[in-house]
Amino acid sequence: MDYLWTPWRYAYITSTGQKTSECVFCQLVQRPDEEVHIVHRGEHCFVILNAFPYTSGHVMVVPYQHLDQLQSLPEAAAQEMMALTQRMEAVLRELYRPDGINLGMNIGKAAGAGVEGHIHMHVLPRWVADANFISVVGETRILPEDLNETYRRIRQKLSL
Repeated sequence: MDYLWTPWRYAYITSTGQKTSECVFCQLVQRPDEEVHIVHRGEHCFVILNAFPYTSGHVMVVPYQHLDQLQSLPEAAAQEMMALTQRMEAVLRELYRPDGINLGMNIGKAAGAGVEGHIHMHVLPRWVADANFISVVGETRILPEDLNETYRRIRQKLSL
């Protein structure tokens, strides 16, 4: 029998279903960038690694303003969100050479939002056949790169 050890997922597994009164994004933005993997801070939005990524390079573009609807986002913040999404697409294409890029927002619980109440845009590289049997049947992702390495690579590319 083979074993796949993923100890970093323990925090996620044990916190599933736990509700806190404070928004995770509003909390994270108050902490040091390297500690929480914020790769960029803009005027209206920041870019952060997804702590539980689907693929290496999975980032989120998050407005500082705590809003639960895209239509409520001020125009300047919406423009910056899209500009950062475009920038992250370019960075991810250069660093990871994916076959494609997923962009998406899940607004509200019914839409599949993992963080309800604070809109954010997912940007992640994808490869043909990256959803193999272990992802589909075992509900486990295999990531070839540690989050700290992903942080270092993306942050370095953004500083150029």
